[in-house]
Amino acid sequence: MGIDLPLIWFLIIVFSTMMYIVMDGFDLGIGILYPMIKQQSDRDLMMNSVAPVWDGNETWLVLGGAGLFGAFPLAYAVILDALAIPLMIMLLGLLFRGVAFEFRFKATPAHQPVWDRAFMVGSMIATFAQGVVVGAVIEGFPVENRAYAGGAFDWLTPFPLFCGAGLLVAYGLLGCGWLIMKTEGHLQQQMFRILRPLVLLMLAMIAVISLWTPLAHPAISARWFSLPNLFFFLPVPLLVLWSGWKLLVASPRHSHYIPFLAALLLVFMGFSGLGISIWPNIIPPFISYEEAASPPQSLGFMLVGALFIIPVILAYTCWSYYVFRGKITHDQGYH
Repeated sequence: MGIDLPLIWFLIIVFSTMMYIVMDGFDLGIGILYPMIKQQSDRDLMMNSVAPVWDGNETWLVLGGAGLFGAFPLAYAVILDALAIPLMIMLLGLLFRGVAFEFRFKATPAHQPVWDRAFMVGSMIATFAQGVVVGAVIEGFPVENRAYAGGAFDWLTPFPLFCGAGLLVAYGLLGCGWLIMKTEGHLQQQMFRILRPLVLLMLAMIAVISLWTPLAHPAISARWFSLPNLFFFLPVPLLVLWSGWKLLVASPRHSHYIPFLAALLLVFMGFSGLGISIWPNIIPPFISYEEAASPPQSLGFMLVGALFIIPVILAYTCWSYYVFRGKITHDQGYH
């Protein structure tokens, strides 16, 4: 029995996407939470908490995009054609946020508020666009003769827009958990106060999407609720409820690490549920990852490089987080 190279590459891209959502999600979430924090010293602390790691987190986005291009060129072409506008908006948001991140620490006090607003807007735009992309992928794309057959604004429908709003809440929750874990004192107390409303809003968003998706897509409904699939997928909603409960009780208990870890699990389960909905299609609703894959020779050649570079990225990521572990205080500056 030969190696299923398309499946391996599908898992690599899913893993890269999940790593990006988890790791870049909390620093985008910090920008989303910025409007709730008014003190300049606390805003400095928020940015300093991710200063050593934020740019490395985006490595996973590059890896996922490059892997999709090389391993599944049909999917890359269709998705890029169908979602050119939200993807361009996302990249502009990430670029604007990165520039604001660097310039803010070099600006005069009079100009810092300008870069604060740029950081907020860039984070929100990038996050919302990512959510729209996820929602549009779940809705699917019309494909004829191995090419996208829809319009440039087909993504502009209620479900993708709602997913964009949902991702804003999800990243905000990740950012809140990160700041609880990394800070102390006044800023940490503020995060504890907004944790519970964010959790309740996140659970409400998940409930709406979980109802909307099967109602709008009978094929997804059949997959979720048919036997024995129902028993296989049951751990996903149960873990969502369990992580939500852990988040709700973490605030009164003033747990420092549980909020971030439970938020990670909540986002991971949400992402898993969306993945289950479209499997095995990489271009929903009809084109599977096997149909969209490159020739085996190309997949095998790329896999050699991936097996080298992915452990290097993981090792670098683990080392950077280990070096900059622990709480950050006001007397620590930009790294």
